[in-house]
Amino acid sequence: MDLFPIWLSLQVSVTATALTLLAGVPVAWLLARRRFPGRDLLEALVVLPLILPPTVLGYYLLLVIGSQGPVGRALAVAGFELAFTWRAAVLAAAVGSIALLIKSAQAGFETVDPRLEQAARTLGRSEWSVFWSVTLPLAWRSVLAGTVLAFCRAVGEFGITLMVAGNIPGRTQTLPLAIYDRVQANAMGEANALALIAVGGVAVLLFGLSRMARLKY
Repeated sequence: MDLFPIWLSLQVSVTATALTLLAGVPVAWLLARRRFPGRDLLEALVVLPLILPPTVLGYYLLLVIGSQGPVGRALAVAGFELAFTWRAAVLAAAVGSIALLIKSAQAGFETVDPRLEQAARTLGRSEWSVFWSVTLPLAWRSVLAGTVLAFCRAVGEFGITLMVAGNIPGRTQTLPLAIYDRVQANAMGEANALALIAVGGVAVLLFGLSRMARLKY
């Protein structure tokens, strides 16, 4: 059995989850703690990837990063290729999963008592220090839950990946795409083995999340 799709999916999912954490946690905090013009629009854009068909997201993403798109052309000038590479698969997984992280983390931040944060500010703490010493420690369960869900979603990403990265064996073929290929080729034994690996990995992560959620502070 070809193990490349499994290793590529792990690489893509870990990288995509790191990106969603870097981009998603600040957005979640902003939505939970600030009121500003355009907030409702931002919240709608966050939820959009959960509502739109993945192929639609992939199509518009390809228009942006493809060879004729604005980002794609700019990257080509710099000698950097994005579309139909494993990096495009990372981008696809991040776009498809970031909403899960943001909404979960936002819910966690909203449960933190603002008076505790204000008390830290009166002691001279900066906003950065308040976030790391008060807000995040009290909301870590929600952030962790969002991170695990985003990772699982990234592992299972199919439609957006197919549109922007393609299904190139040995290059961009992730685990879901490999399963699809095996079914199309009527190689049901290999498809079943790959599917069991995917199900087993996700089940272990979700089981671990449920155990960690019951831990005391």
